[in-house]
Amino acid sequence: MSQLPPLMMDNHWMPFTANRHFKASPRVVTRAEGMYYYGRDGEQILDASSGLFTCAAGHCPRPIVDAIREQAGVLDYNPSFNMAHPLGFQLAQEVAALLPEGLDRIFFANSGSEAVDTAMKIALAYHRSRGDAQRTVFVSRERAYHGVNLGGTSLSGMVNNRRRFGTLLPGVNFMRHTLLEENRMTRGLPPHGGEELANDLQRIVDNLGGENIAACFVEPIAGSWGTILPPEGYLRRLREICDANGILLVFDEVITGFGRTGKAFAAQSFNVRPDILTMAKALTNGAVPMGGIAVDRGIYDTVVGHGAEGAVELFHGYTYSAHPLACAAGLATMNLYREEQLFARGEQMSPYFLDTMFAIGNEFDVVKDVRGYGMMCGMELHANGAPGARGTDLYQSLFHQGLHLKTTGDNAIIAPALIAEKSHIDELADKLRAKLKTY
Repeated sequence: MSQLPPLMMDNHWMPFTANRHFKASPRVVTRAEGMYYYGRDGEQILDASSGLFTCAAGHCPRPIVDAIREQAGVLDYNPSFNMAHPLGFQLAQEVAALLPEGLDRIFFANSGSEAVDTAMKIALAYHRSRGDAQRTVFVSRERAYHGVNLGGTSLSGMVNNRRRFGTLLPGVNFMRHTLLEENRMTRGLPPHGGEELANDLQRIVDNLGGENIAACFVEPIAGSWGTILPPEGYLRRLREICDANGILLVFDEVITGFGRTGKAFAAQSFNVRPDILTMAKALTNGAVPMGGIAVDRGIYDTVVGHGAEGAVELFHGYTYSAHPLACAAGLATMNLYREEQLFARGEQMSPYFLDTMFAIGNEFDVVKDVRGYGMMCGMELHANGAPGARGTDLYQSLFHQGLHLKTTGDNAIIAPALIAEKSHIDELADKLRAKLKTY
């Protein structure tokens, strides 16, 4: 292998990173393939978080690589403002076919953060088109993560994502999170608290007036804080309250979309249909940045039918909306999911994966809780000193021992790619056990 140049790290301000600490002991990968990253010295690192929940089909699958390479030599870019290319329409059709019936109007963005802000603006535009311009209030949830743009940060229920940025957008109200002590070590949907916690939305309706609320945003599974699952009946009760009060229900499926829960989307796994659904990450298997917003046909018809003939109906979009390379990657990804039956493959692997994670949770006293569904698991450790210190040590130590996973606070978030074999789960478990034994 050729000698790699020295790392010149001064100029790159890394996102969501302790920059000073990182640059003192960098964690750098140079390539990836299948279930593994490879470091600067060629060391193999098992990826137990699918990148950042992005690479559901594993790293660098050849059909996606080839599609991007070919598209780059055919059409590199065109604006989606008043002109188009065929791949945008084709990808929208492919994505719509995976979604619940009628949730089939697809707006393309470039990230989950952009998808959430777009969903907020579509909700406002819809109500204004109906003559309900007073509906400007949004409802979110504690411990929610809805991206880092201004709107998504305002919806965020993670205090460190908000505390340095002032008041953000007004008119956002928060329901309680669904992580209850009595549901600890529950596999699948927790049995306690569903209707009570969902009725937080009813209390906000009673306090502010349902006629003033535009939309309620929830992650079906709150992934970024540590895989917080909805208790039984919770999402269904939110749907009932939204229906009774004309409120749009928005599912943020940036993490849970494209097979993570065993079905194409968590909306199908939990049998609750939202009015708007956001997606990103696994939409292109992480190969090219892309986000999407799936919108109920009736919402689209209302907004598009409201404007004057020939006028722009929604003054919103991005320079890179439906970028040709992203669309090519997305189409290749959809085809790969279909041909390799990866959603079903993940669903079949889930019992072995969750059995293994819960066995580890029961084996070590340092583990406070394990939560899991499909190919997604949160393992919470008892704190040691400052909150998050143990989680940080777990992440950094495991990386240097050949295992990559995500941590938030003292929560390890484990989400292997849908191509994972039992041998990969066993390797993950061996490395995780070895580290937990040191606590």
